Amino acid sequence: MANGIGFFEKYLSVWVFFCIVFGILLGNFIPEIPRYLSEITVSQVNLPIAVLVWFMIYPMMVKIDFSAVKNLGKSHLVKGLSLTWIVNWLIKPFSMFLIAYFFLVTVFSQYFGLLPLELAKEYVAGAILLGAAPCTAMVFVWSHLSKGDPFYTLLQVSTNDLIILLAFAPIVGFLMGLSNIPVPYDTLILSVVLFVVIPLIFGYYSRKYVLKNKGKKWFENIFIPKLNNISIFGLLLTLILLFSFQGDLILNNPLYIVLIAIPLIIQTYFIFGVSYIWGFKWKLPHNVCAPASFIGASNFFELAVAVAISLFGIESGAALATTVGVLVEVPVMLSLVKIANQTKNRFKL
Repeated sequence: MANGIGFFEKYLSVWVFFCIVFGILLGNFIPEIPRYLSEITVSQVNLPIAVLVWFMIYPMMVKIDFSAVKNLGKSHLVKGLSLTWIVNWLIKPFSMFLIAYFFLVTVFSQYFGLLPLELAKEYVAGAILLGAAPCTAMVFVWSHLSKGDPFYTLLQVSTNDLIILLAFAPIVGFLMGLSNIPVPYDTLILSVVLFVVIPLIFGYYSRKYVLKNKGKKWFENIFIPKLNNISIFGLLLTLILLFSFQGDLILNNPLYIVLIAIPLIIQTYFIFGVSYIWGFKWKLPHNVCAPASFIGASNFFELAVAVAISLFGIESGAALATTVGVLVEVPVMLSLVKIANQTKNRFKL
């Protein structure tokens, strides 16, 4: 250990880079493996990815102390929830639309002529789908890596999932100028069950069992550190799978991938900056401010990809844009985790 940071966490950026490269090579030279794994889906949710996400989420879930429910009315929790609701639903979808439209349509298509106009508009549609759904699963990982409050993280994910049910379709419909947006609710509900409900139940009962049979000291000093390594392995294996699924796409469309990625990356840093600075000025503790900022910066990409395919087709520009959102999210979010960890001492404890 060094400064409380494990070996894998200390060199996480290195492992991420190698896993991305390995995933792309795997997808191009042994495509049968990722092709088979990519087809194991239920309601357009990939089950191998879901299993790996469980490995990432479980360490966060097992840390949740439900006796903290009595603190639900504390001002920093109320402020944190207010922050995430306002940013995720009143700022993020509209800033995503404006940033994506400016770069993809105005700059890259109309000014530089790098994109056909209709294709640029399809990419904007995909960006809108990403911007209208805050993260459900991976935010637990980012919160875990920044030592965020597990109870608060669960609370904000749960409330935002409820808001998605009501707000996603109207917001997307308004920004796209469409009257009817078919939302695959089976995908939405299954994602919530897989990435929130199941790991939460498993975490609750395993925490209870370990504390009862091994004691709090063993739980905190031995059990949790072992789980942290499992979480990192889950993240790295997820990266290999995600990039192996899209290896040919990345190599065959390098320019379009870069053009789509630019506004998505700018949007991610912008939303994180708004939330993080707001939380700091509002005197939120770091373990609430960090996860409150991560949930808006990252996206519910399972839902976005599913809706893009159902609306525009699997070969559409919108589907490609949501896929690029998946590809850029992990490296960008890891950089934001690093920023959050490096600025932690600026917050009042």
